[in-house]
Amino acid sequence: MDAPAVARMHVLWFPDWPLRAALGAAPPHPPTALVHGGVVTACTASARAHGVRVGQRRRLAQSRMPELRMLPHDTAQDKRAFLPVLRLIESHAPGVHLLRPGLAALRSRGISRYHGGEGEAAAALLGILAEAGYAETRIGVADGMFTAELAARGAGQAGWALIPSGQAREFLAPLPLQVLNEPQLADLLRRLGISTLGGFAALEPLAVRERFGEHGARLHALARGADSRPPTPRRPDPQLAREIEFETPLGQSDQIAFAVRQTADAVMLALADASVVCTEVRIDLGDDDGAVFSRTWLHPTCFDASDLVDRVRWQLESLAAASPDAGADADAAHAFRGIVGVRIAPVAVDDAAHHQPGLFGSGTDERLHHAVSRVQTLLGHTGVATASVSGGRLLADRQVLTPWGERAVVERDPAQPWPGSLPDPLPAEVFTPLRPVRVTGAEGTPISIGERGELSCPPALIDDSEVIGWAGPWPVHEHRWDAERSRSGHRFQLLDRQHRAWLVLHSEGAWWAEGRYR
Repeated sequence: MDAPAVARMHVLWFPDWPLRAALGAAPPHPPTALVHGGVVTACTASARAHGVRVGQRRRLAQSRMPELRMLPHDTAQDKRAFLPVLRLIESHAPGVHLLRPGLAALRSRGISRYHGGEGEAAAALLGILAEAGYAETRIGVADGMFTAELAARGAGQAGWALIPSGQAREFLAPLPLQVLNEPQLADLLRRLGISTLGGFAALEPLAVRERFGEHGARLHALARGADSRPPTPRRPDPQLAREIEFETPLGQSDQIAFAVRQTADAVMLALADASVVCTEVRIDLGDDDGAVFSRTWLHPTCFDASDLVDRVRWQLESLAAASPDAGADADAAHAFRGIVGVRIAPVAVDDAAHHQPGLFGSGTDERLHHAVSRVQTLLGHTGVATASVSGGRLLADRQVLTPWGERAVVERDPAQPWPGSLPDPLPAEVFTPLRPVRVTGAEGTPISIGERGELSCPPALIDDSEVIGWAGPWPVHEHRWDAERSRSGHRFQLLDRQHRAWLVLHSEGAWWAEGRYR
């Protein structure tokens, strides 16, 4: 990916954040170091002035500065202390992404449009944070998070630095390899005569991939300014989860769905208080035997209370259907031993501002979504599905149906070569599962196919309809080395007297219709 195609990012850096979280005060700090496992993990600027460095052993750091204060490093405290900062940023710039405690990122597009420019947005954020007591904050604006972070670390007295679009590679070129935080790679490249990111970026990408693998290729892309990492939203607060426990086990899905309605409403109120919406949720069902059945659900846009209740009902129905006791009374309590508790926990959230209905252009999509969701509520979770193309040789293997609202998972990459697969044009109608048909010779004679693909007689009838044209056979062989997964056959295209074009497969002495052309 070329650098100009990389998303513009604002990265906010809070220097020495672990020290601020541990000491509970803004800099300047007295000489202090945080230690974990006998090694210095963070130190104040006053300690660095006396020779204390991150990575030093505890005894060496004390020898450099005997009056140095040593504290244990609590990473959980770093995260807890940074949470109010994230909320402050989100209140003025929705969509903040946590990189690590003391480092956050924002997509530049929205906030820059609001403030009239990337520099103006950075200055506004600095003013807001300074008023809240975070005057030490530095902001970098550049193509990608990696370049923007380095720009923030090099920001001067102004507090922010802006790298114009398309100039990330020029900015990174003179920087040392140590900024990649890969000591082994930096040492190896140094022995090859390369000491800067510019020298590393000048190497051929293919040669870097062959020598250093995918990880090296990723670092090479960073050195070239092609940071294509998508920013990931921070995980929701645990306080957003809600649960309900029943005094007596409930066995009917309608009973349980009615009982969790208030719990679903409580989840939505908690999300509204945090100004976020839920796009992915985990539902935990606890039965009378102490077992917990968990499943994660996705939503095309965002959940509301009725959506959560529907997911609880669908999860109960799938649980009852999978029970060995399932039968005509699959919803009875014995099917899943009775449910004693339900927990609804948001897994992924997004800022509510991203899901506000627009004045123009969004009505049709919203109506379509609500209509499809309503149909799915009536028909069940698998009643409405979306189709995806998968890799494979048989037509049935190339289509994947995913219930509406879930993320499509394609296990077989359609972009990979599939020798033996059918070329375009493909049949418009695909039979899933394969449809048995009867293909014979002129007088009903069975057709056999030899090892070299020779036919005992040409096909003349398909389901008692005369064949007026045919082509084939084309062999299809899969997993010959695996007896359990092995599959072999021969394909034919047949045209009958009614001008119906068939794609048929002869396998293990039987004939099957894969599809029909229209």
